[in-house]
Amino acid sequence: MVAKGETGVLGLSSVELRDRLASGALKATVLAKACLDRTAALEPQIGAWAHLDPDHVMKQAEMADRYRAAGHAIGPLHGLPVGVKDIIDTAKIPTENGTAIDRGRIPTEDAFVVARLKAAGAIIMGKTVTTELAYIHPPKTRNPNNLAHTPGGSSSGSAAAVASGMVPLAIGTQTGGSVIRPAAFCGVTGFKPTFGAIPRTGILKQSQTLDTVGVFGRGPLDVALMAEALFGDDPGDPATRPAPHPKLFKTAAEEAPVKPVFALVKPPGWDDADPEMKEAFAELAAALGQEHCFDVPLPEHFSHAAELRQRINFAEMARNYYTYARAGADNLSPEMQDALQHGSATLAKDYLAALDWPEVYYAGLKEIFRHADVILTPAAPGPAPEDLTTTGSAIFNGLWTMVGAPAITIPVLTSQAGMPMGVQLVGPRGYDGRLLRAARWLWSWIDDQS
Repeated sequence: MVAKGETGVLGLSSVELRDRLASGALKATVLAKACLDRTAALEPQIGAWAHLDPDHVMKQAEMADRYRAAGHAIGPLHGLPVGVKDIIDTAKIPTENGTAIDRGRIPTEDAFVVARLKAAGAIIMGKTVTTELAYIHPPKTRNPNNLAHTPGGSSSGSAAAVASGMVPLAIGTQTGGSVIRPAAFCGVTGFKPTFGAIPRTGILKQSQTLDTVGVFGRGPLDVALMAEALFGDDPGDPATRPAPHPKLFKTAAEEAPVKPVFALVKPPGWDDADPEMKEAFAELAAALGQEHCFDVPLPEHFSHAAELRQRINFAEMARNYYTYARAGADNLSPEMQDALQHGSATLAKDYLAALDWPEVYYAGLKEIFRHADVILTPAAPGPAPEDLTTTGSAIFNGLWTMVGAPAITIPVLTSQAGMPMGVQLVGPRGYDGRLLRAARWLWSWIDDQS
């Protein structure tokens, strides 16, 4: 993991790197070489990459330096290496979706988000490891903080690559908790925006109702920087809508006009959470003070949210992964086989009824947002489990994914064993910039207290 006191380019935030690259004080080739050297040293232990071509990375960096030296206008991510989850299509670069069934698959076109990255001047560092078809079967990746602990999933490689300093930024996706959970487990910032904010064109479709593109970075401003470059609309994704481009980074960087008000929500599953996490949140709430942080209980019907989200997820998986199922059970993990069987057995009336619930739940959350700026809740039941046969529980993430609300986790708590524990903030739909600003405020405030 990148230590706070580390010197050199790998000790800088993405925002600092952006500014140095833009001014010419730092060359893209120097940054790329540093990332590749770090990767060469740590990748054998961590296993964050599904595909990495150092020569291609350096060629991109050389082109970036020549472009800037020629005086051309540069994009907001100029020269910044970015890891891309291996379910996101990259032209002429393998995209194998974490399954042997797609081994050797090389797309001919970039996904929308990859095209946006290139247009913004980013360097595609490589493809990061995903769980099988972005579900829960554990991959080869290990947690950089302790190799005996899971890094989470399904965006395992993206979180681990950023946490270990192999790359400053990465992209993942979330259908349940696949951005927030691995970010929390690995000790980085993970941001899942409002549903439909970032087009999913060219990305493996697991659940059209739930799939959301998310980003990883060191802190809130880093993820705001990259997310802003990815926001947009695309005819290939019916979840997107034409809208003015948001000023995420500017909003996140602004001083909050007043101290944010946090609604502390103890979601379903709280009783089974790690006592150390509960204690940490009690201390955090007390430090924020009653005027700015108050408990808000969720109504009883929220206890069914995890079951309903899973019903939607499995039913849509059964449809979208039909060709994988036809390839034969021997090619799929037991976890995937079980999910597809449950999805195939779901009755249409039960699936359609489940689709009504996200709006019911969001109506309840809107009442909370009338009294608080953001919801404050854990990113996971505790630190990453010391168990490589699991990717951990997404019980504290699925609700926010189901309702399409933006969520962010920041690495500001640590267990007694030295493992990171994420603080998750959730905001109203469409208010991604304000959520990022509240996260930056909390990030800075906690740093000032330490």
